[in-house]
Amino acid sequence: MKRLLSLLLLSLATAGPALAQAWPTKPVTLLVPFPPGGSSDAIARVLGSKLQEKLGGSFIVDNRGGAGGTIGTAMVKRAAPDGFTLLVTSLGPLVIGPHLLKNVGYDPTRDLDYISVAVQAPNVLVVPAASPLKSMADVLTYLKANPGKMSFASSGNGSSDHITAELFWQQTGTSGLHIPYKGGGPVMTDLLGNQVESSFMNINTALPQVKAGKLRALAITSTRRSPVLADVPTMDELGIKGVQVYSWQAVAAPKGLPADVKIRLHAGIVAALNAPDVKPKLIEQGFEIVANSPDQFTAFQAAEFARWKQVITDRKITAD
Repeated sequence: MKRLLSLLLLSLATAGPALAQAWPTKPVTLLVPFPPGGSSDAIARVLGSKLQEKLGGSFIVDNRGGAGGTIGTAMVKRAAPDGFTLLVTSLGPLVIGPHLLKNVGYDPTRDLDYISVAVQAPNVLVVPAASPLKSMADVLTYLKANPGKMSFASSGNGSSDHITAELFWQQTGTSGLHIPYKGGGPVMTDLLGNQVESSFMNINTALPQVKAGKLRALAITSTRRSPVLADVPTMDELGIKGVQVYSWQAVAAPKGLPADVKIRLHAGIVAALNAPDVKPKLIEQGFEIVANSPDQFTAFQAAEFARWKQVITDRKITAD
């Protein structure tokens, strides 16, 4: 009996590593709660390719857009917590949407396991190249002389570019005219066509047109200057405090993900983002590699959740 018990204990002691190595034993779905073509979709495809290379198995991107990303996020919440359905998303469904919509079908503070913030990217205030506004000083002068008249386009109510504009107006004591669009593509079209005056765009979206001389970048919302737009000052440098904003893409899972799978997945994400054929390309696009730990991501989500709740409440932002 003692010998049998010893064998049983030995088998249990060695089972953990074996189980960890077993995942993934079938295709893993990386659910992106947005249409193809955006930043979350791009990061999911980079991660899918590299995780497949580093962890084995197959990783398949599945785009399920709708309601600002909340529909797809609710689908992940309802999935089995076995590591075969993961969420690759932006800040919208995790820290903004729940404050704008009455029932998103999930509680972001309780229904998900947070694995890692993969990347982050600041927003940048851009105007068309033909705009008479040459600097942030010009913008502030114009806003104060013409309250509520300067148009700020966004990819939708409650989007990162929208709430950045709201925060900017709040911190500078000014007001502008918010013009919401259904996505970033139409915003870019109308900016280039001089149909709207400005937008707080994600840097990776604005960068190609800024480099091409079709848009002028006036200020960036990062804590320090971006290496890809080194001549563009930060808001803080210009004396505009409290407008540090990053859009970010992250990986989460249904609540209850096994610890061994979480460890293996997180290690794979960190390795993927720092791969020599991945990291430089992301940095060239304006992304900053974060790759933080599950505990760090959990604390970050809580802080962002509280921060944007306050801004949304103070500015009376709605989803309509």
